[in-house]
Amino acid sequence: MINNEIIKHLSNFVTEQRLEKFNEILLNRTNYVTVVLEDIFQSHNASAVLRTCDCFGVQNVFVIENRNEFKPNNEISLGASNWLTINSQLKNKDSKSVITHLKKSGYRIIATMPDSKAISINELNLEKGKIAFIFGTEKLGLSKEAISLADEYVKIPMYGFTESFNVSVSAAIILSNIIERLKKSKINWQLSDIEKDGTLLDWLKNSIKSSEEIIERYYNK
Repeated sequence: MINNEIIKHLSNFVTEQRLEKFNEILLNRTNYVTVVLEDIFQSHNASAVLRTCDCFGVQNVFVIENRNEFKPNNEISLGASNWLTINSQLKNKDSKSVITHLKKSGYRIIATMPDSKAISINELNLEKGKIAFIFGTEKLGLSKEAISLADEYVKIPMYGFTESFNVSVSAAIILSNIIERLKKSKINWQLSDIEKDGTLLDWLKNSIKSSEEIIERYYNK
């Protein structure tokens, strides 16, 4: 209820066209699929993945920082981090903590890796529940801990000499495949009304200068 009141108030500070755009995009946002980035340290790759998540409507991104700090480049991501929810509720960002949190939240952990035990992304069953795709570092791939904690393993079919894609390319191919399949399915993949309200509130705050001061004045009036 409070969120709805604040959303209504903040909506007065953006154009009608922008608010319509927000509501239109919310219809294609999902938490049924999330992306987990483990130790992605190259800023251009990290930023490209964020941009990809935004383009395909994946709202939540989780960041694991075992060794490397996550430093996206805003020029490459084109401000995608303003529209995504990035690891906001976790204090610890190590592999075990993040993966445990996701499992408790009902996600299946899907490790992306070119391995003999991995199935093709085309064969992944989408009806078994929410999916968290975990991507590893550019050089080393996923950590042994992440691999051991994963529930399933997928790979992208390849037909050349090179054994793997760049992490940002991998994320784009996988999300394109999964999101299109979800949209054609009967799975309830869209955000709930509560999730839509929370996301819209965040977008309004990020769009309006001094939004926190505006909210404070609203409560104090």
